[in-house]
Amino acid sequence: MPDTDPLPDVPDLSRIGPVHVIGANGRSGLALVRALLDRGAAVVPVVRSAERWHAAGIRISPRVADIEDGPALAVALAGAGRVVSTAHARHAGAILAAGPADAGFVFLGSTRKFTRWPDEHGNGVLAGERAFQASGRRGVMLHPTMIYGAEGENNVQRLADVLRRLPVVPLPGGGRALVQPIHQSDVTAAMLAALGRDWDGPHGLVIAGPDILAYRDFVAGIADAAGLPRRRIIPVPAWPLMLGALLAGPIPRLPSIGAAEIRRLMEDKAFDIAQMREILRLDPISLAAGLARTFAH
Repeated sequence: MPDTDPLPDVPDLSRIGPVHVIGANGRSGLALVRALLDRGAAVVPVVRSAERWHAAGIRISPRVADIEDGPALAVALAGAGRVVSTAHARHAGAILAAGPADAGFVFLGSTRKFTRWPDEHGNGVLAGERAFQASGRRGVMLHPTMIYGAEGENNVQRLADVLRRLPVVPLPGGGRALVQPIHQSDVTAAMLAALGRDWDGPHGLVIAGPDILAYRDFVAGIADAAGLPRRRIIPVPAWPLMLGALLAGPIPRLPSIGAAEIRRLMEDKAFDIAQMREILRLDPISLAAGLARTFAH
């Protein structure tokens, strides 16, 4: 559903030039573009597909460039005062190389960088963050936890599908590992706040929701918000779930859950958000409120 939450005011961006948004037709990118336009900011969408961008219904001509095409990306970012990238953080080095020397940057990373089981996604975030730190450029890389509530997102909806189809929910360790999801409106608000701040060099900042809870309680909250009966949680070892995920992948109408996702259900993903509140002046919404908005339509 579209983001309609009240968001913080953005300081006068005319002094820093237009905001170039890389990945403007993605979930977080599109939410940010809409929020910036609502505040009268000058926005330049940078996308790979003009056709897909126009399908979003926003009447702004985009600049088309592939992140891996350095010269084309440099043309797309010409004149940028601020660059926001909602593309994968592994591209940070290429974006920094193509962006104007005096531009400020806001990147979306991920708390996947903290995982105990390194994977391509997490390693890419770490590589992008290293490139950003080594560059000395001004800005911040925001590291969100699991994002939910975006238009077209598939995190809580997939779990709701599981709850509709299964009488019980098998979870490794009974779903006792901790999670701390963040609503898309707070991700958007964090990017806006980061744009309005004058950063001294490169920074990194975790952004997350205010509620830390066991995954089993997260599942129960989704059931309540979706108007579904709560399902019994069955503690199981992780390996049969991983095997089942591989075997069930091709089955139609059954939500797909990867083996890597199941393994990550066994680690705590909880973070201190004191810096988020202090630096960005952002108080994120509760999980109950966020889930209610997500399932309102």
